[in-house]
Amino acid sequence: MMAAGVLPGPPIAKLMNFKLTEVSKGCAVFCGIPNLDHYNPAGTVHGGWPATLMDSAMGCAVQSMLPVGLLFSTIEFKINLVRPLFDNNGEIICESNIIHFGRTTATSEAKMKKLDGKLVAHGTATCAIF
Repeated sequence: MMAAGVLPGPPIAKLMNFKLTEVSKGCAVFCGIPNLDHYNPAGTVHGGWPATLMDSAMGCAVQSMLPVGLLFSTIEFKINLVRPLFDNNGEIICESNIIHFGRTTATSEAKMKKLDGKLVAHGTATCAIF
């Protein structure tokens, strides 16, 4: 319902300027546009921006697999930032998929790319299911 615009996204999505655009069982896609508010002192988008977007996408891929009544929480994630982001990069797309879905844990992976297809970051997450 969030991807369809029926429900609002969480407050972090507004703060970080990204949104869920697609979701299906085991997959989630987020899109976002970094801006000057996300810069660090080095003059690039802070690594926390792609980390937050990727954690959200990987978590939503896990959420899409959960039956009603179960919750999840990220217990660890690792990302590799392979190119810097700037406020003029335009829209960034992050696609996430389930790698493993078990009784107590799930793992997912994500790739973040520019619209021209260039890889910005990739990573994995492990989530606890409870």
